[in-house]
Amino acid sequence: MSIPVVDYHMHTPLCGHAVGDPREYAMRAFESGLTEIGFSDHAPMFAHADPKIAMRMDQLPTYHQMIKDVRKQFGKKINIKIALEADFMVGHEEDTRKLLAAYPYDYVIGSVHFIGSWGFDNPFDVASWQGKNIDQVYRDYYKLLRLSAQSKLFDIMGHVDLVKKFGHRPVSDMTTEIMATAEIFKSCGVAVEINTAGLRKPVNEMYPSLKALEIYCQEGVLLTFGSDAHNPKEVRADFDKALELARAAGYQEYVTFKNRKIERKIKL
Repeated sequence: MSIPVVDYHMHTPLCGHAVGDPREYAMRAFESGLTEIGFSDHAPMFAHADPKIAMRMDQLPTYHQMIKDVRKQFGKKINIKIALEADFMVGHEEDTRKLLAAYPYDYVIGSVHFIGSWGFDNPFDVASWQGKNIDQVYRDYYKLLRLSAQSKLFDIMGHVDLVKKFGHRPVSDMTTEIMATAEIFKSCGVAVEINTAGLRKPVNEMYPSLKALEIYCQEGVLLTFGSDAHNPKEVRADFDKALELARAAGYQEYVTFKNRKIERKIKL
């Protein structure tokens, strides 16, 4: 077994809640043995525009120039892809499609951070969970994941059980929801990521859980890896544990992307 050498989920200070210059992320990646990385910062948002959680529209040219500069400096040391993490927002599918078509990307990560107007993973609003029907929150979340994939806006679905971030667990068995989601992911051709950031959150568990990842694997959903780094020190964080999770779930390979198409399949 070999630890993954590709980290496809990392951010820049443009999103408003990450630190460190992109060159520091690339250097950390190179020094840790990665051969390929992808910057996938938070895309500008339409329904929930906030400079503390995503870059502004007028910062997109700056973002592309930043990654272009990093490629010039590290291009011979490490392969650097450019991407976005874009939120799925009901009613703004065409806005998002136009945003993603404005520049060339190697892949786009689709994420669900909001259920309606509720930012359920906002660390400054954890109290908003009080009084919620946790089972219904989970069902709403998985429904949005399925709609995200069906929108055909995304190539990778990000942290696909983010709803557990603060440790809230459903009373009911969500296997049926996950199986339905896996079927949609497979039919729509999107990959899922093992995202190690969950180990740095209150839930202290990677996204997704082993049980969920087993279902995605059984359904034939493709796999990628991401640290979700918001600090250079987090690049490739806990990839040894991510490898163990992938193998335990039954995965034997993961994929890379270029120009929004699968480029390679790499054995684990």
